[in-house]
Amino acid sequence: MRQETSPRPYVDRLQWRALMVGLVGLGLCALGAWLNPAQFFRSYLLAYVFWLGPTLGCMAILMVHYLAGGTWGALLRRVLESGMRTLPLMAVLFVPLLFGLRDLYSWARPEGVANDELLQHKSLYLNVPFFSLRLAVYFLSWLALAYLLNRWSQREEQASGESAREPIRRRLALFSGLGLLVYGLTMTFAAVDWMMSLEPHWYSTIYGILVLVGQLVAALSLGVAALALLARFEPLSEVIAPEHLHDLGNLLLTSVLFWAYISFSQLLIIWSGNLPEGVLWYVHRLQGGWEWVGLAVALFQFALPFMLLLSRDIKEVPRRLGMIAAVIFGMHLVDVFWMVMPAFYRDGPDLHWLDVVAPIGVGGVWMALFAWQLKGRSLLALHGLSLQGAHKHG
Repeated sequence: MRQETSPRPYVDRLQWRALMVGLVGLGLCALGAWLNPAQFFRSYLLAYVFWLGPTLGCMAILMVHYLAGGTWGALLRRVLESGMRTLPLMAVLFVPLLFGLRDLYSWARPEGVANDELLQHKSLYLNVPFFSLRLAVYFLSWLALAYLLNRWSQREEQASGESAREPIRRRLALFSGLGLLVYGLTMTFAAVDWMMSLEPHWYSTIYGILVLVGQLVAALSLGVAALALLARFEPLSEVIAPEHLHDLGNLLLTSVLFWAYISFSQLLIIWSGNLPEGVLWYVHRLQGGWEWVGLAVALFQFALPFMLLLSRDIKEVPRRLGMIAAVIFGMHLVDVFWMVMPAFYRDGPDLHWLDVVAPIGVGGVWMALFAWQLKGRSLLALHGLSLQGAHKHG
């Protein structure tokens, strides 16, 4: 593997290129909002839901690492922390969606509720003021989690001696247990509010878990892809070994299998139940051309990565593992597209130019902030927990 001393020039280039692409993309989104407001809000919701995935997923995986430990988390820790610290940006980027609630949700339109008896029964929950209150609760909870995790992580790094660091690690572990519970609850409700209520007559008790697991897949695939790119730089190049990549590949394989299990479980339960309000959601996504989008997701987010990640030879080569992770990450966008857009286009896929530009615009500024956070600290944490077992062999 070709080794380089400092990742700083590489990350600098990534940051500025991503920022330029992102600003151009957001400028085109502003033009699209002026030309076709309804389409802009649909495309922007798609982009927002997709990029929120790695943000919250990074925070969740980081908390799992604080609870369970392990070299895999030591190697990913800086990437996960950088992804988590983009959360303030995502809070700001939600603001445009508040102006498009009536364009997106039938329950936000008085005429839609007046002509729908079921929506009238659900109006105690599905209404704009309560939606906004829940939104504030979600982001305050996530920002508080991210702030405390980041603050205690810095204290652990700055502490002198194992005796001073150990209590901070215990605090991080205990807090992470509570934090995962908060994340699971808030993200489940957020998935219902932002995505499931696009079709308010439909419901699924497993839908929130499906969205949550998708976020974990997105975050882990992004983290593995980033690690594969950064593996040639010091200090990662001094500690990373094939067995570490093998472990990360196994984790990626596990996350993909878990996502497939939850996805199939929802389909099996709803289809076997044969209830019209449940089956209709799948009917909209399995006809008119949408079935080919779903098949692409099944093949390239599950079947192909599953087969490739069974190979030790593939998992232990950074470039190969990174390419598989990048494919999974890209297919997650297609997965979100398949989950969101049939609510608006039931006759078949109708790819608008904003559906491409919006994810690029939001993703560009997200990646720029991610890169800026990543270069602010060493690629490996300095002490104890972060480097336990992470020594290069041979």
